[in-house]
Amino acid sequence: MTTDPLLTALTAHVRGTAHARPGDCPCGAATLADRPDATVVRHAGIVAKAHAPDADPAELALRVSVAARLPGVLLPPLGPAPVPLHGRLVTHWPYGTPVDPDDPDAAPWEAAATLLAHLHRTPAPTAVPSMRGPAKAALAVARLRASAPHHPATAPVLRAWAALPAWARGEAAMPDTTTLCHGDLHLGQLVRHPAPEGPWLLIDVDDLGTGVPAWDLARPAAWYACGLLPPDEWHRFLTAYRASGGPAVPPVEDPWPALDVPARALIAQTAARAVTKAVAADRSLDEVEQSLVDACARMTAHRPRAPRG
Repeated sequence: MTTDPLLTALTAHVRGTAHARPGDCPCGAATLADRPDATVVRHAGIVAKAHAPDADPAELALRVSVAARLPGVLLPPLGPAPVPLHGRLVTHWPYGTPVDPDDPDAAPWEAAATLLAHLHRTPAPTAVPSMRGPAKAALAVARLRASAPHHPATAPVLRAWAALPAWARGEAAMPDTTTLCHGDLHLGQLVRHPAPEGPWLLIDVDDLGTGVPAWDLARPAAWYACGLLPPDEWHRFLTAYRASGGPAVPPVEDPWPALDVPARALIAQTAARAVTKAVAADRSLDEVEQSLVDACARMTAHRPRAPRG
């Protein structure tokens, strides 16, 4: 039995919510995530998420309302607004089957790209805040500065970060303020609903808002540029996005002029997180983490052309 007050309260809350809905079985609750920025618990077909302690109530409510209005793209919520619990805001969602991390061949790259393209092409159905991708990247770098100022990997990450334009560092308005974006796209942000074999939908609205749509392509683009994502998977993703009319990159021309800055920002953000975690665990960087730091060093040593998409 957990002794964490928030997790205990959230587990009891989602159990009570599930039992109040007809047809939900009385099975046990399961913790899906328990991080400082999010605690997620499932009971039967209901998922309750406690958002970050600094989540803005009005902004979160707007983001949830977008999910309610785009049911073919985003997983629709089970309630109209967040509710307070133990000093946190809680939202409710239907359970969906996540991507299987142990079956990389089944990764739904085409589905992810198609959903993103549809999201980017859809006018925001209500006023929403700015997409939070750059702000989250800036937070990761700030934490690196505070926790590991003298680590040998910190300097190349900070140099790569400083070379980015102000908008990508969350210090200025984004050049696009109208396109609806997810803000934190990776394969963990897709589920099948209805479970277990329904269509894929995007989840997690914490960073959703208007901004530069290329940010949503930046993580797979960065992984590809670093050699961490096989070329075939990158091309599947990019081809599906273009085939669905996604506006973040040109239909046939080189995509990298549009992707370069967001991809560099995601590399710096992920490297910052990797170094921070390694320092907290008092361990050396692993091979993947070191490859991200090395990529940051290359980004400021020279400006090579990224691989063609």
